Amino acid sequence: MALWLTTLRRKHNELLLSVPALLWLVIFFIAPALLIIVISVMTRGSGGNPELPFTLDHYQRTFGVFSTVLQRSVWIAFLTTFICLLVGYPLALFIRTRQNPSMRRFALFLIILPFWTNFLVRTYAWQMLLGREGIINNFMLSLGLITEPLQLLNTEFAVLLGLVYGFLPFMVLPIYASVERFDFRYVEAAQDLGANYWHTFWRVMLPMTLPGVLAGCVLVFIPAIGAFVTPDLLGGRDGFMIGNLIQSQFRGTGNLPLGAAVSVVMLSLVIVPLFAYIRSGGEK
Repeated sequence: MALWLTTLRRKHNELLLSVPALLWLVIFFIAPALLIIVISVMTRGSGGNPELPFTLDHYQRTFGVFSTVLQRSVWIAFLTTFICLLVGYPLALFIRTRQNPSMRRFALFLIILPFWTNFLVRTYAWQMLLGREGIINNFMLSLGLITEPLQLLNTEFAVLLGLVYGFLPFMVLPIYASVERFDFRYVEAAQDLGANYWHTFWRVMLPMTLPGVLAGCVLVFIPAIGAFVTPDLLGGRDGFMIGNLIQSQFRGTGNLPLGAAVSVVMLSLVIVPLFAYIRSGGEK
């Protein structure tokens, strides 16, 4: 009887401790998400405000008129994730294999150093670098590599460059955490058994550091697909993405139900890789 009362009291205390987190989740995530879903199936009224009756026209427009924007957003987010992975894994491995611990700490410090500056300021800096009269064009003109300025700004390339620059640390740090725990004696054992460097990496090292790779991909893909500051400042019309579409519908006399419908679609695109990561057994 005493053991049962102790167990019941312990479960009761755990429930009480979880109440603040549950309230936070309900108030700031579940309730707004439900509100957005309801607004997305309402009719656009005067001033872009939602009103009855309910309709699915906004979802039809999202997958019809704005399907190009959805495809571009998914493609750019995928490319951003892929490039960050190609750059981030060797970089994390390079940092881990440094023998001097102080050099490792300094390298990690350089990785997180950009976070000390506002993301908007860093994006404006890329405008100065990529503009027709920017530093990159002037440098190539001075070397005679080009005869006229290149159109680097207001392109998908500029958006991709800005996103990779902004989200690369989110790929490097989780991979570094996995590589840090990796026992490199497995590499020596594989090579002793006749495996070359490629087979050792592909069949030994990559599977054992896969949780960090999956976590990095999720941390990059999710914010990249919903980015709106970088596409707005660096991409212009050619870099218009889902985040810019949602922003345009919620500003002024836009279309709140349409913006809500696009938001629901974007939320679905974000949840899919997140659930895939969870189902894969990635580290929480």
